[in-house]
Amino acid sequence: MTSSGPDTGGPAVTRLKLTGFRNYARLDLALDARPVALFGENGAGKTNLVEAVSFLGPGRGLRAAGADAVRRRTDQGVDPLWAVYAEAITPEGPVSLATGADPQNPTRRRTKLDGAAATQTELARLIPMLWLTPREDRLWAGPRADRLRFFDRLVLAAAPDHASSASAYEKSMKERQRLLDRVAEGGRADPDWLNALEAEMAASGVALAAARLDALARLQDEIDTRPESQFPKADLALDGAVEAKLADGMKAGEAEDWFADELKRVRPRDGAAGRALTGPHRTELEARHRTKDQPAADCSTGEQKSMVLGLALAQAAAIRRLSGRGPVLIFDEACAHLDAARRDGLAETVLDLGVQAFMTGVEPVLFEAFGTGAQRVEVRDGDARLLDQG
Repeated sequence: MTSSGPDTGGPAVTRLKLTGFRNYARLDLALDARPVALFGENGAGKTNLVEAVSFLGPGRGLRAAGADAVRRRTDQGVDPLWAVYAEAITPEGPVSLATGADPQNPTRRRTKLDGAAATQTELARLIPMLWLTPREDRLWAGPRADRLRFFDRLVLAAAPDHASSASAYEKSMKERQRLLDRVAEGGRADPDWLNALEAEMAASGVALAAARLDALARLQDEIDTRPESQFPKADLALDGAVEAKLADGMKAGEAEDWFADELKRVRPRDGAAGRALTGPHRTELEARHRTKDQPAADCSTGEQKSMVLGLALAQAAAIRRLSGRGPVLIFDEACAHLDAARRDGLAETVLDLGVQAFMTGVEPVLFEAFGTGAQRVEVRDGDARLLDQG
């Protein structure tokens, strides 16, 4: 295995092994801590490889794929099991991570950290991660839920407990809705159980909202204080009922009481609608292009993409400033529609951050601005080869 290379001050994957994953039968790739530029023809497996890297962090990866979806499929059939194994350096020391299909139930995924079962919070703490895919190119013009999901990924990279709050909120919200649906159909629901579920929704919902507001303040401060660059500055806001209460100065306990009372008040409405219509799952992330004083959704496609990329880079810088360590970045096809000046800006910013970034593109020329600061990997039909060390 290669040496880890320069100290990034954050986590870095130094070895990646794939078995039966997407179009990879087997892969064993040794890396160092510098950015990784992956290039190759469309369909060669670049996105599949960075998806495997994203499985080392919390969540379901950059495609939100289930365990069964990533199994290798060929004309001869489907591989019964798949696995992703990695060795990484972290500020806490070297670790090994393994994730793959559970042999007892291949439709489920299990993850281990140094041989023991890993929690989502542990992964978020050890391997904070941010990613962008072509799906985010039109983030500002797409559905509200996509923007909130994107922002929550930014929050999670800085606040490992955010995933636990989100999971608790989703679980209690679904159970509450199940009871309200029963009532709407003429059945009965235990009012004490509804009260308990709404109290849990309130507690986890306020925690979600508070973490978002904290992340927003740090991110906006980073945007405001950084020098002008190739990525336009954005003015951000969160439009949500719970976030508004906290922003207006309401204490967390008071906000929980208010939210629980509100959920109780709107039970008939939510039962009729078949979903909860109030809460942090309905929050909107708003953004304006500062120089043009224009809503992000009204900007050109190139400007929208540059704004999203700028937010990810600013959040990486904010996290590094807060904790002394930067997240692993994954930019799938980020350079594809950037002009030469913005590609130069991306390289300069990533190298200044000192983080490991996995970037994909069709041609190696897209990464020329990185010089010897990045390692280059050629991807061909389910195989990947490290070309140089700098």
